[in-house]
Amino acid sequence: MIRVEEAEALIQAQARNYRIERVPLDQALGRVLAIDLKADRDLPPFNRVAMDGIAIKYAAFENGLRSFSIDGTQAAGDKPLELPGTESCIEIMTGAALPASADTVVRYEDLEIAGGKATVLAEEIVRGQNLHVQGKDKKEGEVVAPANKLIDAALVGLAASVGATELRVKTLPKVVIISTGDELVDIDQQPLPYQIRRSNSYTIQAALQKYKLHADLLHIPDEVTAIRERLTQCLEQYDVIILSGGISMGKFDYIPQVLEELLVKKHFHKVQQRPGKPFWFGKHANGVVVFALPGNPVSTFMCLHRYFVPWLKACIGLDVDSKVYASLSRDFNFIPSLQYFLQVSISISATGQLLATPFEGNGSGDFANLVEADAFMELPLEKTTFKAGEVYRIWPFKPLF
Repeated sequence: MIRVEEAEALIQAQARNYRIERVPLDQALGRVLAIDLKADRDLPPFNRVAMDGIAIKYAAFENGLRSFSIDGTQAAGDKPLELPGTESCIEIMTGAALPASADTVVRYEDLEIAGGKATVLAEEIVRGQNLHVQGKDKKEGEVVAPANKLIDAALVGLAASVGATELRVKTLPKVVIISTGDELVDIDQQPLPYQIRRSNSYTIQAALQKYKLHADLLHIPDEVTAIRERLTQCLEQYDVIILSGGISMGKFDYIPQVLEELLVKKHFHKVQQRPGKPFWFGKHANGVVVFALPGNPVSTFMCLHRYFVPWLKACIGLDVDSKVYASLSRDFNFIPSLQYFLQVSISISATGQLLATPFEGNGSGDFANLVEADAFMELPLEKTTFKAGEVYRIWPFKPLF
């Protein structure tokens, strides 16, 4: 049995890039940008007027001129007009391209307009005021969004502005989620008194959709031949196999035995943690990695977020080094010499600190609290008593804000 940190390091060592693919812009939300996105022209692409008003040559105002003849009106999207002389002005609207012969915009609030003339009422104006200068945000060819950036709504908008109809993104691994156990029936069936419905597969599948990863589902009975046959097929068809159940010490827990028969190299089996102690991890020679998670729902859920999700993030280039910590809101005791993953709800104190309030559960089979909890708090195995105010790392599985 190894420590949590050792298990984490062994898994992270197997992270790899699963290639690059192109997706239409309207399907890119939630994916990870694979290469730098660059501006196809200056941003903004012209000297953009920032206020409704008049466009003038500043030198005329500097020389004492206050009343300008209105020579035309220019809306956003119009071809720029030109000033026929320094005593003229153009009425101009927000978003329009500034005429090349003008350099300053005076807003309507600082003007009096009558008889075809615009008179400046303000005592002071500044050369170049009320303009968003061409290329001030980005120059043509500059990076507007770096690679390994999660594509959100803001990035989609930026991509649209530089004419990217499709984006190159990190390819996601092809994943199958396999449940095991003869006590399980599908969710549309009425269980017998000694059976339960399959839930872990759906939990994992739902959690992975956050990363736009759509995994296939499969169920295998507790029968060696069937397990061997289906795992052989999956090792040929997928990049990742996530198993739930069948890895403990029971007489029908055949998964570790069959995986090793199929030449999946075991990197570890059992971790000094609760929940999730029976966790098994390995890799086949063809590159397929196997996460065999314990079958109890809380164990599955914790191991998925503590080990698989960070591994997936590393594969697609997302940051795995940033850590979140919270302060215990009350004392908590845990006696066994195991790293304990405590279910907690997260709130914010008056001073802006994250507070973690423990949930009392009934073991790793009790997953009702997961609906109310926000995160697992990782408590070190070297201690048994944890005091209110002490700070530990948390693994959020819901948005915290």
